[in-house]
This record gives sequence, C-alpha cells and structure tokens, in this order.
Amino acid sequence: MGQQHLLGEEAPLRKLIEADALPHIFLYGPPGCGKTTLARIIATQLDRPFYEMNATTLKIDDLRKIFKEYANALQKPLIFIDEVHRLSKNQQEVLLPFMENNAALIIGASTENPYYSLTAAMRSRSHLFELEALEQKEMSAFLEKIIDLEEIEVETEALEYLVFSSGGDVRAMLNLLESAQAVSSPITLKTLKQIRPHAMQAGSSESESHYELTSAMIKSIRGSNIDAALYYLARLIEGGEPAEFIARRLAILASEDIGNANPPALNLAASTLNIVKHIGYPEARISLSQLVVYLASSPKSNAAYMAINRAQKAIKEGEIHPIPNHIKTHAKNYVYPHDFGGWVAQEYLSKPMRFYETEQIGFEKTLSEWHKKIVSKDS
Repeated sequence: MGQQHLLGEEAPLRKLIEADALPHIFLYGPPGCGKTTLARIIATQLDRPFYEMNATTLKIDDLRKIFKEYANALQKPLIFIDEVHRLSKNQQEVLLPFMENNAALIIGASTENPYYSLTAAMRSRSHLFELEALEQKEMSAFLEKIIDLEEIEVETEALEYLVFSSGGDVRAMLNLLESAQAVSSPITLKTLKQIRPHAMQAGSSESESHYELTSAMIKSIRGSNIDAALYYLARLIEGGEPAEFIARRLAILASEDIGNANPPALNLAASTLNIVKHIGYPEARISLSQLVVYLASSPKSNAAYMAINRAQKAIKEGEIHPIPNHIKTHAKNYVYPHDFGGWVAQEYLSKPMRFYETEQIGFEKTLSEWHKKIVSKDS
C-alpha cells in the first residue's frame, strides 16, 4: 500500500526490482509503513531464499553460515536486517566483502535515517530509500480489505478512529482492530477509545475537523484571543489529538508569528514540546494551556518569517553571487571585528541585498536599537 514515489509505474525502485537489477538497499521510514513487507515482496518477486534478522541480535556466525550455504548456489539469498542503524562497525565489516561479491542481496530497514550510522564503505555499495507514513485513503482501503476478508463488524465512527488514531502506522491499526474484536462485536468507537484513549501520533482524520480546529487555534493565538485559543485547544485534546502534534504546531507559531517580538516564546515552546514527550496526557494538557496563554498574550511579529521567505525567493530566482574573498576560509585580508570594539565597516555580500524589515514590535524594537548602535560606530 502506498509508496508511489518508490513503487509507482515509473518509479526507479520498482523498475530496479522488475529488471532484477536491485542493488543492496536500505529502507527507512516511520513504524508500520511497510518496510518489512516490501522486503518480503522483493524476495518473492525475485524468487530468492529469504532470511529475516535484527541488528540487535544478529550474530556474525549466523551470517557466515548463510553465506557458506549459498557459496556455490546460482540463486543467492536475500538477507533482511531490521534496525540496521544498530549494526556495529564489526558487523558492517563482515558484510562488506559479501556485499562486494554479491554473495547475497542485503536489504536493511530502520525507523531512523541510517545514513550516519553506516560506514562510507557500506554507503558506497548501496542505495538509501525513504518510505512515508501511509495516507488516510490508503489506510482506509487496506482496513476495508481486512474487514471484508475477516468478516468483522465495525461501526462507521469506529472505522474513522481506527485510521485516524493510528497516524499512518498500519501495524498499530491492525493491533487495535484485533484487540477490539476480542472485546466486542460490532466494534464501537467506545471500545476503541477504551483501548487507545488518544491518537498515537500526528495524523489527520477523514473529516476536515482536524485541520479546521488546528487552523482555528493558530489563528486565535495570532489574533491574541486567549479564550478562543483555549477553546480550540480543548477541542483538539478531547478529539484525541496527540500532545506532541499540538506542541509542534505551537513551536512553529512561536517563530512564525511572534519571533523576536518576544524571543522567550520559542524557548517556552521548545520546553513544552520536550515536556509533553515525556509526560503525555492528562498532565500534558496543563503545559499546553500555559503555552497557549503565553503565546496569545505575546506581541506578534512575522519579520523573521518574512525575511527568510524573501531570501529563499531570491536564491530560487537566480540571485547566486560569489562570496567576497576577504570572508572566505583562511582569508588573510579579513578584518576581525573584535579588534575594533565589536564592529568594523566591511562588505559581506558581493551585491547589496536586503531581506529583513523590522516591525519595531516588542523586543524587536530593542534589537533594532542595539543593531543601530553597533553599526553606527566609527570604524
């Protein structure tokens, strides 16, 4: 299900599989998105003996036995290694010569990007592909197939919650379905919420309420309406929205809509995000409420947000200019500002450009005054 960017008709990974030209690959993506299933499908498609291993329990002797068994075989095995980011350097070194000689096809999987945990030698012998969490339509289609196949009775509201609360994780969705089936038939929303009171991670419900409530909360904070912001926060919490998702949205707002008008807002948002990761509901609602009240009460400025937008727009439109020689690495004619009391007249752009426009709101006014004092010093 899903992964059309990798497995669509014209996608490169699909073509490599169909041409039996697949190199060693490493798959990474969120839980329950189909990494192991994809490896099994590839093994079936290529008609290869399939071995599943986990890097946390993998033994080098077991690998050597497999390689020895197929040393003279025409059909080489496919070895699937889960949690591949946990492979030790010693384990990677053992795999290298067999990867080089194509003694087996190695497919690794991880919920984390394994790029930095793999040695340069491993990376040079493989490709890295990212899988995405399944979309709501794909999750719903898969769920309908399972329900029809197993002849399970599920109420409509329960169907929506199964999908929404699983946040793109098919395994989690099926686990909840299986548990609920053992409790009641037909499966009801009440039963599901008794087993999983809150959504697992950021996702979107089939209805537009998820998007609309989030938007309403953000706009209420931007408009400095504390009570409206709290109302929509409560709606999101009672609707099963994950605390981490809400905190992430508020952290974005702290930079986008408040910025340097009140810099501590971003610190409080970061602290709240860290706190809710560790405590969860019901206590997380208190930290979220504190943050919402603080953000709604803060002076607002989108100057930093607009500035980076302008800068990126200029780059995309071809404004690529050389770095002045005197500020390049190890430049001998670079003038060190600290030798001149903290500031000295010096060019930092080869072409004059301006992106930042202060709105003189809140602490931004102080920052602007500081900056004016700095650059008005005699060189």
